[in-house]
Amino acid sequence: MISYIINKLFYGFLTLFGVVTVVFLLFTVLPGDPARMMLDQKEDPEQLAQIRKNLGLDQPVWKQYLYYLNDLSPISIHDNHPKEETYTSLSSGKYDYSKIADLGDQTLVVKKPFLRNSFQKQGKSVATIIGETLPNTIVLAVSAIIIATVIGVALGIVSALVKDSWIDRTLLVITSFGMSIPSFFSAIIIAYIFAFLLHEFTSLNMIGSLYEVDDLGEGKHLTLKNLILPAITLGSRPLAVFTQLTRNSLLEVLSQDYIRTAYAKGLSKKTVILKHALRNALNPVVTAISGWFASMLAGAVFVEFVFGWNGLGKEIVNALNTLDLPIVMGAVLVIAVMFIIINIIIDILYGVLDPRVRIK
Repeated sequence: MISYIINKLFYGFLTLFGVVTVVFLLFTVLPGDPARMMLDQKEDPEQLAQIRKNLGLDQPVWKQYLYYLNDLSPISIHDNHPKEETYTSLSSGKYDYSKIADLGDQTLVVKKPFLRNSFQKQGKSVATIIGETLPNTIVLAVSAIIIATVIGVALGIVSALVKDSWIDRTLLVITSFGMSIPSFFSAIIIAYIFAFLLHEFTSLNMIGSLYEVDDLGEGKHLTLKNLILPAITLGSRPLAVFTQLTRNSLLEVLSQDYIRTAYAKGLSKKTVILKHALRNALNPVVTAISGWFASMLAGAVFVEFVFGWNGLGKEIVNALNTLDLPIVMGAVLVIAVMFIIINIIIDILYGVLDPRVRIK
């Protein structure tokens, strides 16, 4: 078990390193000048040069990459006597750290990963911005995956038990249609129908976040009804997938010899399905849930934007519009880390659920 976990962590680290490299190179070659955008397009060569210097944009790409790795690494190098105030933590040292060893003019330190500061939000740290928006995205993703799992598994069981009936065929058509609709399109349709046309009956809003400020601007209030439509929209595609996956997996399990043996022993249909067949049939569903939950954190971008949900996805869209690259890069890395962690956990749970799987 320990060797398996270490092996998964090692490959997870390699994956994350690859993501860091790709993200850095991708956003380094993007057109546009963040320094110029910070000046609101004002042509001031001296200020422009100074901002580019402060941001480290005047350095060669390879040196910017090393600075970026140094910022992200929990074990990094700190300059004891920075000659000037620059953007990179390698020379500015703008973080809390614990000293490991002296390296002359530099020090080897342990620190939290530094995601740098926003280009546009007056130097506000990316970690703070993500910390303010990520919980809302997690709430949305968890709500969507719960809806998709509960309803999808239930419909899949029903579809399998009434195979080839009109109910089964109807569910197959609906779920196939559900899997083919992009999230941004279904978000627009659902918002228009339930929050605009049927607003008098549903009392749901087209836009809104988890917390809203009252009309007097005094305090924030929890508004759970704003979660309903975004969660249903985000969960619609995985719901369709889980329905068909549960149906097909359960039908396959019900055709196996040990199920026929259970019936031959006189066990009831309910006992055979719930205690014997369903446990093994849910293994591929559990694996699919892990992938969908992790992808929801990234796929919530369009849903959050359409419904005005104040989450990480909406923040990414706003950052892309203003070329606030540190926010986008930091958000992508946080999502990648969560994706890796979720998949490691699910791999372990998969081995526990299925007795036939042996973790070495």
